[in-house]
Amino acid sequence: MSQVTVTIAGRTYRIACAEGEERHLEGLAASFNARIEEMRATFGQVDDLRLHVMAAVSQADELHEARKQITALTEEVAMLNSVHIYRDERLEQIEARLAEGIQRAAERIEELARSLNGVGQVDAGPHSSSRT
Repeated sequence: MSQVTVTIAGRTYRIACAEGEERHLEGLAASFNARIEEMRATFGQVDDLRLHVMAAVSQADELHEARKQITALTEEVAMLNSVHIYRDERLEQIEARLAEGIQRAAERIEELARSLNGVGQVDAGPHSSSRT
């Protein structure tokens, strides 16, 4: 377990964190400190506790909005995936119908070819026997 020292609103805090998370935690603290400074510049002198609460609520609101956007995007991706799956299934159906049509056409062509070959052989037989 590591520890990080951060400064928020002019006060120093030591915070424990997992190994490798030090920079992330320092970044979060810096972001929160920046929010406090923004609010201090906007609202003037407000007691520290109130300023901290306002900054925390502001960041919680941003997190809430981000989660709503993630949910909406997740739903959109799911819808697009279902449309994609439906389209794939539809294409498979069309391909199957086309394959059946081609198969029937090939069978019909073979049938016509056999009947034409049969007609030619029947005609050739009597002519050749009568000429001999």
